[in-house]
Amino acid sequence: MGGNHALVFGATGIQGWAVVNQILNGYPSEDAFEKVTALTNRPITEKMLWSESKKLNIVSGINLLTDKGQEGLEKEMQERIPNMESITHMFFFAYIFNEDPAQEITINIQLLERAVNASQSLAKSLKFVLLPTGTKAYGVQCLDQFPFADKLPLSEDLPRIPEPWQSQNFYYNMCDWLESESKGKSWTWCEVRPDVVVGFVPNNNVYCLAQTLATYLACYRELEGEGAECVFPGTEVSWKNLSNDSSQDIIARFSIHCALNPDTCGQGQAFNVADHSKPTTWGQKWPVLCEFFGLKGTPPPAGGSGTAPGQYLSDHLAEWKKLEENRGLTTGRVGNDRSLGIFHYFIMTLLSFDRQLDLSKMHKAWNAGDGKAEEIDIKAAWWTSFERFREAKIIP
Repeated sequence: MGGNHALVFGATGIQGWAVVNQILNGYPSEDAFEKVTALTNRPITEKMLWSESKKLNIVSGINLLTDKGQEGLEKEMQERIPNMESITHMFFFAYIFNEDPAQEITINIQLLERAVNASQSLAKSLKFVLLPTGTKAYGVQCLDQFPFADKLPLSEDLPRIPEPWQSQNFYYNMCDWLESESKGKSWTWCEVRPDVVVGFVPNNNVYCLAQTLATYLACYRELEGEGAECVFPGTEVSWKNLSNDSSQDIIARFSIHCALNPDTCGQGQAFNVADHSKPTTWGQKWPVLCEFFGLKGTPPPAGGSGTAPGQYLSDHLAEWKKLEENRGLTTGRVGNDRSLGIFHYFIMTLLSFDRQLDLSKMHKAWNAGDGKAEEIDIKAAWWTSFERFREAKIIP
């Protein structure tokens, strides 16, 4: 496998960061990749927590939507990415949110098209493209109209969700484009479908639930004291619902396995990816999360819910700023529109239905050849993330 060169778009996101991290840490072997190029939208000023390695090259500021068009993008990539011609594996984690579904589809398809077209034009040895999607492919965003409540656990052979939701889901457009574009090419691709992604991000990310809960629980511990009870911020219903968390390390390791095993994992296959084949509830997870901070996680009150993490941080912003100063923490993670969104409310309250995943296809593929399927528990997934936030001086 020597000579492989990974190109990671969106390398400071939850999943992109983890793919780079796993390659630098020698997964699945030290010689699996000779190089990894991490592309970031913004210049890096944060602690990345990546191991120092001659394999790594970081390139910031390449705009896939440049007004110079495809030709201009390819010219810039060729000039700025060392050994661009040697790229063999592309991991695509770029994403731009837009409230208008039609615009979101247009923007993200253009991101993918430009990235893939540039990669296959400049890197003649391209072998694999890895595309992450998620459980929106099963319609979890439909909430009380969730279409597969009677088809659990969710498996990859389920049909696409019904209209009007189907036409609003850009995942399908991306997969359709890759299916068409890859025909007759030397490269193949696959899609990985995590549910809630648990992990560390070096930059501020409104979609990182672990960051929101890490800052909230750290602040709560500072103000309420060790051993304080911390009520679950969801409802009695969401406290009991079954789901499968997808930690960034498991996603990254399986994604790398797929990329290195195109014969068994390519041809546009979709794979659910999560930590453990046995689903869990927030009732099982919340006490474990709180324990990391020396708190006692308790159920929601009858007919209600606990304090919303975002609201608590907003109400105690002055105290958090003081904590940042006293402990020498990285600033900018609390008190702005990148940190106090409603993502945690969507995940911990609105997703109030069972949505567990069938992981049999993932495990079968991972066990093929030299691979070995892995599972991790709640504590390993969440505490690893919290420890990384602590190491990066984002929480005390």
